Amino acid sequence: MKYCTRCCMPSTVEGAKFDADGVCQACLSFDQKKEIDWTAREVELRRILEHYQSLGNPYDCIVPISGGKDSTFQLHVITKVYGLKALAVTFSHNWFSEVGKKNLDNALEKFDVDHIMWTPKRSLVNRLARESLFQIGDACWHCHAGVGAFPLQVAVKWQIPLLVWGESIAEASGRATYDEPGQKFDREYFLKQSAKKTPEEMTNIHYPPNMMIDIKEMGAFQLPTQKAFDEAEVVGIHLGDYINWDVERQVEFIKSEYGWLEDDVEGTYKRYKSVECKMAGVHDYLNYLKRGYGRASIHASEDVRAGRLTRDEGFALAEKHDSVKPNAMWEYYNITHLNECDVTRTMDTFKNKVNKVE
Repeated sequence: MKYCTRCCMPSTVEGAKFDADGVCQACLSFDQKKEIDWTAREVELRRILEHYQSLGNPYDCIVPISGGKDSTFQLHVITKVYGLKALAVTFSHNWFSEVGKKNLDNALEKFDVDHIMWTPKRSLVNRLARESLFQIGDACWHCHAGVGAFPLQVAVKWQIPLLVWGESIAEASGRATYDEPGQKFDREYFLKQSAKKTPEEMTNIHYPPNMMIDIKEMGAFQLPTQKAFDEAEVVGIHLGDYINWDVERQVEFIKSEYGWLEDDVEGTYKRYKSVECKMAGVHDYLNYLKRGYGRASIHASEDVRAGRLTRDEGFALAEKHDSVKPNAMWEYYNITHLNECDVTRTMDTFKNKVNKVE
């Protein structure tokens, strides 16, 4: 594999781009952040938020929240800094860790917001986790699709047009830069960015009879119609496009200010990313099997860019953590009725499909 000449990210990253010097787009985005007039961008953010405050709706915006580091910080910014009345909306992946449950409950109490949560039945999650492997080489289609579709459904049904997410897509994924934001937010944003497959495509494909999925079960994964989306004038923004996003500082802040909890996370040396999900290690390990890197490579690259690690130190941490099979894989085998050979054979088919360097 070809690696970025500055950090630890390989050419197999989805949508990978490298400049003439072999520097990846995520590193270029990091450099761009130093040149951005964040004061001007904050003025634009304030203008947007004040507009939706002025509409006189029961809620000024929706904040999709998992209780993770980003959504907790999102609620802080929206409710404490700008004083909006937010409706917190949670799509539950049904894989909450104990720490994740505590962080979600703590956030709802500390920010004193109204909250809606939808939880798919466990049997459906198990079946979707199986089909997700065959369809997208990942265990988490239900989460990718649900976190996009369910808040949009609430936005349309409750007539709350503004949705506020956290990290910019330009921050670490390499799929956009701060100068070229990439995919504009629209009805199918999360389908294009992460879910990849529609609910219809996830039914009746690779199932034994006892693992069949009925389209009637998939209501919360369905996007609102284009007509309903347009009539509700739904708009989505990422705070990271308007404020200088710094995960390390933000995590330290929510820990000290609100008592947010870290915990060990399989597949990396950091203790905060996806701490709310007990199956996060499965997602990252499957990505390693498919693309040759895992969560530790992502975190190491972020630390190298920020000067917290040398590139060699970053590679050493990635090598130590990325390839370790998480304990959660045994839970995945159990709920999907698959075994290690099934997973390995399926992931091998995805290795030749990864994006090429542009």
